[in-house]
Amino acid sequence: MTNYPKPLRLEEQVGDKSISFETGAIAKQSGGAVIVRIGDTVVLSTAVQASKPKDTPPAFVPLSCDYKERTYAAGKIPGGFFKREGKAREKEVLASRLTDRAVRPLFPDYFNTETQVVNMVMSYDGINDADVVSINSASAALMISDIPWNGPVAAVRVGKLEGKFIMNPTNEQRLTSEMEMVICGTQHGILMVEGGAHELPNSDLIGAMEAAKPELEKLCKMQIKMKEQVGKPKTPIATPEIKAELKAAVEAMVKPEIEKILSSRPEKHAMEKALEEVKSKANKEMTAKYPEDLTASYQTKTVFEDVLYTVWRNMTLGTMIRTDGRKTDEIREINIHPGFLPRTHGSAVFTRGQTQALVVTTLGTSDDKQMLDALEGKTFDRFMLHYNFPSYSVGEVKPDRGPGRREIGHGHLAKRALLPLLPSEEQFPYTIRLVSDILESNGSSSMATVCGGSLSLFDAGVPMKAACSGIAMGLVTDGSKFAVLSDIAGLEDHYGDMDFKITGTRKGVTALQMDVKLATGIPMNIMKDAIEQATRGRHHILDLMEKAMPTHRADISEFAPRIVKLMIPRDKIGAFIGPGGKNIRG
Repeated sequence: MTNYPKPLRLEEQVGDKSISFETGAIAKQSGGAVIVRIGDTVVLSTAVQASKPKDTPPAFVPLSCDYKERTYAAGKIPGGFFKREGKAREKEVLASRLTDRAVRPLFPDYFNTETQVVNMVMSYDGINDADVVSINSASAALMISDIPWNGPVAAVRVGKLEGKFIMNPTNEQRLTSEMEMVICGTQHGILMVEGGAHELPNSDLIGAMEAAKPELEKLCKMQIKMKEQVGKPKTPIATPEIKAELKAAVEAMVKPEIEKILSSRPEKHAMEKALEEVKSKANKEMTAKYPEDLTASYQTKTVFEDVLYTVWRNMTLGTMIRTDGRKTDEIREINIHPGFLPRTHGSAVFTRGQTQALVVTTLGTSDDKQMLDALEGKTFDRFMLHYNFPSYSVGEVKPDRGPGRREIGHGHLAKRALLPLLPSEEQFPYTIRLVSDILESNGSSSMATVCGGSLSLFDAGVPMKAACSGIAMGLVTDGSKFAVLSDIAGLEDHYGDMDFKITGTRKGVTALQMDVKLATGIPMNIMKDAIEQATRGRHHILDLMEKAMPTHRADISEFAPRIVKLMIPRDKIGAFIGPGGKNIRG
């Protein structure tokens, strides 16, 4: 007889809504299955791991998170010829990324078993969105499963209406909310944030996170209670053995070389080449020294990465000077070239250090709007932003298979940053498409897209409310000491503890996205420092952008379509239409 968990239902009040967690009734062959309900919105999350770890050593957490909306959830039949759900829509991709970013940091080191989390929207009431619900249900499914995972996490959406923060606002409330933030955290701190706002002051960002913390704690405690009652024993992790003798030999060999390379302030490719040579030399010597040990190569590379991680962090915290010679709050050199392309409707090249984005604006008519078929029904979008990250931008060779999840996510963040600043359709009746092609990258390419996008819109003659800049902030901390880094490069993103992207105008914030690698989340005092330091950085970038292009062009490009509105006097409408509508039909 299979040992299934007993049916269990727990309920908690979050804001003014009740949210319930259920398990033990359906999907019992999965590792863990939880249904979460809020209103009549119902999400089923399942978590399953493979029967055994991968044979190859772990290079990253082998995790996939999928969010799927069944059209039956809203009483609809899919469109198209086949009449069934197909490729994931953009909203499903973005919701999948939300769950992935929330749960991935809490998998233990050396976890190497293929794991899949599936969030399926089974019922949708048109009032409560399911994307945030699915983060909570995914966390609960992992908690009660046999998968080793250091949760729980919880998530809420925070809005602001009439000066008050609202937890999990309805879809109708979201339309008029001053801000919208998805905040995810543990019982100890904030782990992930994503949101947009209408030029919100910094104090409201902190206020929203503070308001979310008690609700996150309640949801985490409920998941812990569920695990205590029906949770399965966790599968033990086989930690790869690192021989003490090999470890000491590799450390002695590579540490002085790594310190020398990082201290020489090399540019990106020179540094990567030098580090690779040190690693290859160590690997060659260790595999020759231990020919009978088939894992000697893996052990050597693991020790090398650990030494590089430690040396970089110690140097940064010890000197408060970064590997490229910058101070912690210093921004790389910026070059701006608006009007880069002659026949486009608007364009700009924005270069920051070794990160470069070409952003092009194209104006169209109402016929060019993008139709979106969602559970809520069909809608039309007049503003599109497409972000492309070709392999040549980092000097690599890879096949181009279209936009991946990362590209869709980065494009959505940049779109969210610029959307509140666009003129209304009545004021500017054009459909707008921005395309950002990343030409080279060493960190913060999505923020280069925001800056380049703002400049490109200005060049196209779009009367935006204000210019918008963006910056990516990083963090290095050892628990007692920390350094917040402005405008992080690739190495700082990879080995640092935080990636915090924030965009806005001089008046306030329009979008933000934060991912933290610390299992305990980030303390609020560090969060406040990061936001204030980011504001100074954004204003510095705005100074340079406004110097290059103080305002939008007075008119649209001669190559853009022209939309002219004519007001016809009431007494002339009949003559304009003609007998029986003859003129407008012709």
